[in-house]
Amino acid sequence: MDREKAQRAQALEGVLAIFINAVLFAVKFAAATATGSVALMADAWHTMSDSISSIFVVIAAKLASKKPDREHPFGHGRWELIASLFIAFLLGVVGYQFLADSIDSFQTGESVGYGTFALAATAASIIAKEALAQYAFYLGRRHDNPVISADGWHHRTDSLSSAIVLCGIAATKFIKGLWWMDSVLGAICALAIFYAAYKIMMDAITKILGEEPKKEFIDEVGGEIKNIYDGDLKLHHFHLHNYITHKELSLHMRLGKDMTIEKGHDIATAIEKMLKEKYGVDSIIHVEPLTEV
Repeated sequence: MDREKAQRAQALEGVLAIFINAVLFAVKFAAATATGSVALMADAWHTMSDSISSIFVVIAAKLASKKPDREHPFGHGRWELIASLFIAFLLGVVGYQFLADSIDSFQTGESVGYGTFALAATAASIIAKEALAQYAFYLGRRHDNPVISADGWHHRTDSLSSAIVLCGIAATKFIKGLWWMDSVLGAICALAIFYAAYKIMMDAITKILGEEPKKEFIDEVGGEIKNIYDGDLKLHHFHLHNYITHKELSLHMRLGKDMTIEKGHDIATAIEKMLKEKYGVDSIIHVEPLTEV
């Protein structure tokens, strides 16, 4: 049920983001067309790329909700990681295009005159996109959902790029001779997009390849295992396999060489049961003799 709630929340965040981004894109595109600003146009299309990434979020939620089957015994949750990679790729393409446009604008020496409409559109975008980012980060943390968090970073970079553009617009109104400001702002927006793409991509790749659990988690699990068996099991080789819809933990432990197979099995089974009930993870425990190096 918790997983179903997470997927519904993911779909809701995606649909809400699509609607808000579509409205913001229309407003910023109009402002960019009126002023001829590369930075505003980059910001507008960054917002549109948010809508496209949110479509990936909705599609991933639907695909990930499918039950495990014979071909996919671990479920379909990693569709969310695949969606995150799509989002990162999309961001990279958008960032490259606007970096190129900014360089071209700088080389031609184009200057831009901003108006009140551009200021208002940019300010509204900052507020709306940061609110969306906070909502997505909240859902991502609550449901441990990487694709919602990835979408949140997409919203956050859009908010930051809009803030940079707003500062540049304000500067050109008070300082003369800043003909290069629009080109520089466009390049900064592009770099912010590249950073978001890198962060999203690395997070997804880490989960796909397999994670080393955090030391705090390992120490906590060790404390819980002490309540089951007080001996020194010399726990090691912790590996976390994240299938999104469920997680599997593998670890090694060492038992005295004189311990019976039945007793060792009972200890391992008790630990597996504890890990499932307390942490919601399936586990595989490899038993070694205590004398093994």
